[in-house]
Amino acid sequence: MHVQEWLDSVPAVAVYAVVALVIGLESLGIPLPGEIVLVSAALLSSQHSDINPVVLGACATAGAVIGDSVGYAIGRKGGRPLLAWLGRKFPRHFSEGHVATAERSFEKWGMWAVFFGRFIALLRIFAGPLAGVLHMPYWKFLTANLLGGICWAGGTTAVVYYVGIVAEDWLKRLSYVGLAAAVLVGVASMLIVRRKAKKVQVTEREAEPVSAGE
Repeated sequence: MHVQEWLDSVPAVAVYAVVALVIGLESLGIPLPGEIVLVSAALLSSQHSDINPVVLGACATAGAVIGDSVGYAIGRKGGRPLLAWLGRKFPRHFSEGHVATAERSFEKWGMWAVFFGRFIALLRIFAGPLAGVLHMPYWKFLTANLLGGICWAGGTTAVVYYVGIVAEDWLKRLSYVGLAAAVLVGVASMLIVRRKAKKVQVTEREAEPVSAGE
């Protein structure tokens, strides 16, 4: 079933929990479609459902920050063997090439890799565990983690919510324009038909033969 259809079939509390859980697990290092779930839930909130966009954004942010922090702790304790184990379990996401690319990004950008990694699917999975493996100072990681989580989760929710509102309003206006156009066309057609009918009647009357007695 489509993600948005499934989310629409469960209570709002369940939507908040699912969004926080999926994003948290993705941030922890498990490849899950966190962004898809968040966008789908934000679209639902824009469609006058029971989903509050503020609560949704807060839950998504909490899931992102907590998940990254847990991933950092696991990475710091597990070290390189953890990356090797993840590579065997999830070769598509944790291949040696992907790990090397993410590691170069961390070496070049430091804590900014954690912040901007929140907006990139691959780095979003790597950020927490890899920062722990590389022993990034926790205060740097936490700062970038908080700012990145707020900007990504809160920003995505806000943007998708308002885009959904504007799109719905535009579609409503378009439907009203279409309805008005249909009414005008219908009225115009009726007037044209009536006018032609009158002309036909007048023509028939003029064409009637005059009787001998007149």
